[in-house]
Amino acid sequence: MKRIEPIKKPLTGEISVPGDKSIAHRAVIFGSVAQGRSRVFNLSGGDDNSRTVRAFKQMGVEIFRDSEALCIDGKGWDGLRAPAERIDCGNSGTTMRLLSGVLAGRLFSSELDGDASLRQRPMQRVIDPLKLMGANIRSKSENGLAPLEIHGGNLTGVRYRMPVASAQVKSAIVLAALQARGVTVLEEPQKSRDHTEVMLRGFGGNLGIDGALITIAGGQSLRAQDIRVPGDISSAAFFLAAGAIIPGSDLTIRSVGLNPTRDGIVEILRRMGATLECLNERYEAGERVADIRVRGGALSGVTVGPELVARTIDEYPILSVAAARADGVTTFLDIKELRYKESDRISAMSEGLRNLGVAVEEREDSMSIQGGMRLKGGAIRSYGDHRIAMAFAIAGLCSEVGVAIDDAACVDISFPSFFDLLRKICLH
Repeated sequence: MKRIEPIKKPLTGEISVPGDKSIAHRAVIFGSVAQGRSRVFNLSGGDDNSRTVRAFKQMGVEIFRDSEALCIDGKGWDGLRAPAERIDCGNSGTTMRLLSGVLAGRLFSSELDGDASLRQRPMQRVIDPLKLMGANIRSKSENGLAPLEIHGGNLTGVRYRMPVASAQVKSAIVLAALQARGVTVLEEPQKSRDHTEVMLRGFGGNLGIDGALITIAGGQSLRAQDIRVPGDISSAAFFLAAGAIIPGSDLTIRSVGLNPTRDGIVEILRRMGATLECLNERYEAGERVADIRVRGGALSGVTVGPELVARTIDEYPILSVAAARADGVTTFLDIKELRYKESDRISAMSEGLRNLGVAVEEREDSMSIQGGMRLKGGAIRSYGDHRIAMAFAIAGLCSEVGVAIDDAACVDISFPSFFDLLRKICLH
């Protein structure tokens, strides 16, 4: 049980957040299948990224720490070896889905598993396209869920239209396509985060992008690179929202990744009336990076349409807290994908907000939040979901009597230093 007491003053100061998890997963993967030594700086210490590192160590890749860098001695695709035992992805859906694409092209057998939460997340969306490419991959329980059994090799390029926009599924297909014979053409229904495409080019890979179409030639070899991982905007989002909803706050989060497929949180908070400035803009490893300054003030409810879902998919929990503090009604549309995350996030956020005295209308693929009142406070269930726990920790700061979170240890999955940083800006 973790208790967050209300704060009586504005939030001030400057902080840095851990490296972007999504970029870090890809840096470890590409470094492991490239030729030569790659160095990754600012890798998050969370469990999710550690699962990807351990997976490649199991496949014979030498990975070690040297001062601030994670060094990866890649020996190309053929340098990977069959793991002696199943690969445990923990709670990391990114690890499982992206590794599916890697392993689909390798001439050995492997098994991917995870914790109870990950075993409930849909994997058929990865299984189907990989099978079309010739992969021998199946759900061991035959229900489209983990554990996954993969007997890899002998892939052929295909043309595939994704039914749902998903950066993880897209990346799995790209990783498989790089190992396949021929050309793969992938069509997205909506632009999803493009970290894989950006980083692939940095490692010397080639792909064509024409609107919604991505074309990847098979048989590509990659070259080692140094990668500096920018701060994770999904982690920064909690502090951006906190600064926006607590009056008088003036908070700066340094070196945050602002990839245009990921920056929906900035656009939505600005639409709600928040004052956000992007300072010292630059590019690192092909990714846009900036220091973001946020100042607290009055917010207003907005309607967030389906065009922002892919850019904002991880930020809806904290945006729900911001919505509870904004004047008027905020509605999030076409967000059914949230029901398939580490928890059913529509249900978990609706339940938690109601426990704090907020009126919420929950529908199958949307939710509406009546804002404008001070949160009462109370007991919250996180459902073991790190983003639910962090969102309600922020809610606790602006509540009347504080918030008690049943399981806050799950935050360590993505952001082990979260509560230390929260304490820092509260005491500044």
